[in-house]
Amino acid sequence: MPWIERRGNSIRVRWDTGRTDPETGRKLFDGKSRIDWTEDEAYEYGLDRESDVRNGRYIARSDGRMLFKKWAELWLAAQDLDPTTIQTYRKRLRAQLLPQWGETYVNEITTLAYQVWMQRLKRERSANYARDIRILFSMIMDDAVSHQPPLINVSPIPKENRRRGRYVRPEREKKVQVPTRDLHQLAENARAVWGFTGYVFQMTKAYTGMRLGEMFGLRREYMGGNWPASEADEELREEATDRYCGDDPLPVMRVQWQYKYVKDPDRPDEKGVPTLALPKYGSVRTLVIPPFLAALHEQLLASHDSEWAFPTPAGGSLLTTDFHTYYWKPVRDGFDERTGRYARPKLAAVPSFQSKRIHLIRHAHGPHLEEDGVPDVAIEERLGHIIQGVRGVYRSVTPKMERQIVEVLQRRYEEEAGRR
Repeated sequence: MPWIERRGNSIRVRWDTGRTDPETGRKLFDGKSRIDWTEDEAYEYGLDRESDVRNGRYIARSDGRMLFKKWAELWLAAQDLDPTTIQTYRKRLRAQLLPQWGETYVNEITTLAYQVWMQRLKRERSANYARDIRILFSMIMDDAVSHQPPLINVSPIPKENRRRGRYVRPEREKKVQVPTRDLHQLAENARAVWGFTGYVFQMTKAYTGMRLGEMFGLRREYMGGNWPASEADEELREEATDRYCGDDPLPVMRVQWQYKYVKDPDRPDEKGVPTLALPKYGSVRTLVIPPFLAALHEQLLASHDSEWAFPTPAGGSLLTTDFHTYYWKPVRDGFDERTGRYARPKLAAVPSFQSKRIHLIRHAHGPHLEEDGVPDVAIEERLGHIIQGVRGVYRSVTPKMERQIVEVLQRRYEEEAGRR
């Protein structure tokens, strides 16, 4: 049973925590004191705590006496995630969470203190960045609640599923309408910058919507008519052969890998090791392509003997280059005339892509297909997206849809080629 003690102007209640000191075997007690309590109120509080102890709900104040930086370190070490994700979390901790909360005990982080800090962060940084920091902080504190034994009763990070304060429309990147002619101009610019390989690279990205890492990781056995004959999985090879190589064949390529740097979580400052990994979200997929692109792929593979579909002029991987500076930036922004060893004519910028990310080419692929009536389920699968809910369960891409994609893309190419 709890007992009451008078300590100066306050009343203190103490209670049995149901635990023992592992070194001495003596019982451990906890307590709380307040100056505005009556003896009855203090006693009732103690009874409630002992009820929590009996029902497994009690969390001693000493449980949460762990510095946030220590808890975050343990939490991160316990996560089974892609090394790139671990590195991203580590950067966000180092940049924002540890400077603010690292020296604070987990059970002393309050909702109001968090809200004051988050408001300041939203004023100083972008909405998306603040959201990412909030999500990480919330995951760490939620796991402090579910940890056994729990460090805290409830997370101080409120869930943002209810409206509070003024509505602020989410910031989104401004959508730019990308005409097919601009995609072709990017390809012509790429031809001027790094030759036929650059031209085919840009046309492939424009007419498939592949991610940049997937372009870097595309190997010759997955394109140019080599696939599905090159497929090691016998069941997949037979299925793809029946579907795409029958009496009325469809040209295809396979998105099997992405090529990226994988960092060792224990060496966060090192660049990492170039690694072939599954595409984002495991979105391995087969892409039907228009005949003009299939012909370009065959010509490209005949022009070099590199293992990579799109090698550098020296035959290596584009991943290991400064792709943005030397390949993408001059293609989108143009360049002045240059003479001498590296002579090239003046090239105009492509206005819709000037100073933009190459990923926006992927953003344009879906709307182009949708404009010409391709079903959304075929578009989402082509882009490697997972369709959620009932639609994802009951809908699938048919050969007729794939044939429509080929016809739509070939027609777009021919119309633009004729105009040029």
